[in-house]
Amino acid sequence: MARGGGRGARGVGMALLGIVVVALAAAAHVALAAGGHDYGKALSKSILYFEAQRSGRLPGGQRIAWRANSGLLDGKANGVDLVGGYYDAGDNVKFGLPMAFTVTMMAWSVLEYGEQMAAAGELGHAVEAVKWGTDYFVKAHPEPNVLYGEVGDGDSDHNCWQRPEDMTTSRQAYRIDPQHPGSDLAGETAAAMAAASLVFRSSNPGYANQLLQHSKQLFDFADKYRGRYDNSITVARNYYASYSGYGDELLWAAAWLFQATGDRRYLDYLANNGDALGGTTWSTSQFSWDIKYPGVQVLAAKILLQGKAGAHADVLRRYQQKADFFVCSCLGKAGGGNVRRTPGGMMYHQSWNNVQYVTSASFLLAAYSDHLAAARQAARCPSSGAAQPSELLAFAKSQVDYILGSNPRATSYMVGYGATYPQRVHHRAASIVSFKTDPSFVSCRGGYGSWYGRRASNPNLLDGATVGGPDENDNFADERNNFQQTEATTYNNAPFMGVLARLAGGGHGGRFGLSLADEVDATAIKSDNKTSLSPAAEHDSPIEIEQNATASWTQGGKTYHRYTVTVTNRSNKTAHELHIGISKLDGQVWGLDKARYGYVFPSWRTSLAAGESAAFVYVQAAPPADVWVTGYKLV
Repeated sequence: MARGGGRGARGVGMALLGIVVVALAAAAHVALAAGGHDYGKALSKSILYFEAQRSGRLPGGQRIAWRANSGLLDGKANGVDLVGGYYDAGDNVKFGLPMAFTVTMMAWSVLEYGEQMAAAGELGHAVEAVKWGTDYFVKAHPEPNVLYGEVGDGDSDHNCWQRPEDMTTSRQAYRIDPQHPGSDLAGETAAAMAAASLVFRSSNPGYANQLLQHSKQLFDFADKYRGRYDNSITVARNYYASYSGYGDELLWAAAWLFQATGDRRYLDYLANNGDALGGTTWSTSQFSWDIKYPGVQVLAAKILLQGKAGAHADVLRRYQQKADFFVCSCLGKAGGGNVRRTPGGMMYHQSWNNVQYVTSASFLLAAYSDHLAAARQAARCPSSGAAQPSELLAFAKSQVDYILGSNPRATSYMVGYGATYPQRVHHRAASIVSFKTDPSFVSCRGGYGSWYGRRASNPNLLDGATVGGPDENDNFADERNNFQQTEATTYNNAPFMGVLARLAGGGHGGRFGLSLADEVDATAIKSDNKTSLSPAAEHDSPIEIEQNATASWTQGGKTYHRYTVTVTNRSNKTAHELHIGISKLDGQVWGLDKARYGYVFPSWRTSLAAGESAAFVYVQAAPPADVWVTGYKLV
């Protein structure tokens, strides 16, 4: 770990990325970007936040001075050293799945926009943040087929309101192994270590090789012993359940291993398993710690756009079609499946920590826009043709600006940025007097009695934390017990630091995977990514939906319609885990069950064989709802 405020790591990061210090004029541009927001300042704060989330023995260069050492016996009861890592949010548990996603996204942010981070003086701190996570993952992976995926448990932790320095709750460690598999957890951790190995490849090749070795072992473990991690680490189920399954993480890990190694075996895996694991069959507008499909699809599109697809160009075009769907749904150009927006313009998915989807989408929009621009291409939207890279980046900027205060409440949802920001963040360490100021023990229930219910602002500034944010009507209640809106998480900030760096750098895009020769010879890569398909054809699915009004009647002055929707599998394979999306629905649905990502058929119908159909019905006094296929797997 770098000491002294990251000065050493900053020099290392510059060597790693081959960055030349920019002129003072460029630095001045970074300091205050156009549009009224200081993206450079927000970038600095977004990285600083991670220091408040550190577990373990804090380094000499620790800048969040109100934190102290914690969790120094983690893993001891299990005979393993698990000291370190990050607390996920406002509690004191180390949850492996969101921590790994956090590190993957921090690493990707550095890889795309490390040059912009360096210009803002923040590359060293960003690299330190990545290494704090990967150092922990090395410890958590003591054997090829063993990975510790959680320390502490949410149930006992949530019964207490204590500083991490005072923890009296269980520090039991939980693991996955061949008898208790967790392909999603192992796959995401493999992705994190592969991505991070690229960050350290030039500056610390020994460490990079160590991370890569762990990544390869974890990927093989995840693929050979398949299963959802929350069926093995059941204490995680109420907090970070793996709703999307493990197919997305297996593809995600393979994509990152191909980036890190250039080994075609991983590209073969990505291409050959696109249908079976969902990469070429899922069209979703959400990218998060749980569902990685859009991230996989953008990475696959990047491989295609850079002319590295080889014999797999056709399959990677199908991945790119899904990446296009993601960005088009964010822009409101996907037809069915467009993301809702608040009256103030923020993308809206759910009431609990909606901002996580806004920051992750904004990063993907920015990164994809840069790779499209480098290849002189545009995204293809099913309802409105092309979406130019500039449009993707402009929309990402609008979402960042909303978070930073350009919204109806004129409130910044990043703590410490702007004139008005949350004062009562749902965070144990920030809401209790610092251990360094008053080391008097704060008990489990005493914290609730003395600190949790206080009306005053938190005594410690959780600088840079990006909280859950407002509701669907742009309303926000700055209350400590309003955890859905006032709790911040590491996975809110990890992609946010990337898009903030992009905006701080002005017009200069990312360079991940591009050499100067690649950029100069952009015409040479067109043979891999050109296609004659129309935008509509690009988004065709072998799962066909037919919708008909089968009855009508008048009641209470309203005319009601019964709509029957028939779903048919036109492929020559069996469709599993079929998810249906429905919007503009005012009535009740029969024949489907609500699921995390749309609707699914009842549990007695888990698949549709080739040529088979299934139907459901809904009734409403309105025109037909929009119905589309969200995702499925073909086996």
